[in-house]
Amino acid sequence: MAALIAEPHLQPYLRPTAVIDWQQPQVLAQARTLSAAKPVDTARHCFEWVRDRVLHSADHRRNPVTCTASEVIQHRTGYCYAKSHLLAALLRANHIPAGFCYLRLSINDDGAPYSLHGFNALYLQPWGWVRVDARGNRPGLDTRFDPPNDSLAFGGKLYGECTFANVLAEPLPVVVQALQAGTSWDAMLKRLPDVEPGEYGSLGLKPA
Repeated sequence: MAALIAEPHLQPYLRPTAVIDWQQPQVLAQARTLSAAKPVDTARHCFEWVRDRVLHSADHRRNPVTCTASEVIQHRTGYCYAKSHLLAALLRANHIPAGFCYLRLSINDDGAPYSLHGFNALYLQPWGWVRVDARGNRPGLDTRFDPPNDSLAFGGKLYGECTFANVLAEPLPVVVQALQAGTSWDAMLKRLPDVEPGEYGSLGLKPA
């Protein structure tokens, strides 16, 4: 694996945390198998592995509800948020800065209720931040690794929906709390995390 990137502003996007526990042996071992000579190829391998080899909890009706990177890699399932935690961990373990991005979407495509959708941004030279979405493809959804282009599963366009410009170094607490409280995939589907417009400012979220 290559040496750590030195730029101070990127250091928070490389750190292990309780959720992005990339130093856990199983995560670290998988990260090593995905490593390549060029960072862009390593990033592609990590993205495609999480997208294709970790099953989306609701699409495949899989338990348990996972949160930490090590839980996701152990059970090979997760909601979009959890899959983004694992992808960030694999990238950080390979010394590629990775953060978290969110959309607020209408669950039924007709207004309230709403929920967050989570995905990643990763930092690659010479492009800078590139947004990728490893939630998992299905009919009508096709996300790819295509830098410098972003490739997302969804786009918020309806009233009340919102795309946030931030690349966060840590997952939103409301997302982590929802996953940690999840008891089953179907129960989680009924209580997906959301952030109301009045909370954007206090959380530092900036609509794009």
